Amino acid sequence: MVRAVRGAIQIESNDREAILSGVTELVAQVMERNRLTTDDVISVIFTATPDLTAEFPALAARKLGFHNVPLICASEIDVPDALPRVVRLMAHVEVDVPREQIQHVYLRGAVALRVDIAQ
Repeated sequence: MVRAVRGAIQIESNDREAILSGVTELVAQVMERNRLTTDDVISVIFTATPDLTAEFPALAARKLGFHNVPLICASEIDVPDALPRVVRLMAHVEVDVPREQIQHVYLRGAVALRVDIAQ
């Protein structure tokens, strides 16, 4: 079955290393909590708030071994009073688990985005 896994993390600053470190943490947690390998991942869409421009979030996934997985980055819409410095992801994965067993991952300040499902 194809499932979508959501996640987000608030990054400390618009700095290349901060973005790569935060996205690495997010991707690693998504993979670990859902017991995934890169072979299970069909594609990943990353978005970043307009205040994060120092690096492409997908680079962190490439450094984690996502060499044959289609990745794309996009900018979130600039909503007034939205949480700043957030990278979000939506990964499409092939797994044999019910939708309700998917573990969506919200880290750091991004927990506030989905308090209903954040672990």
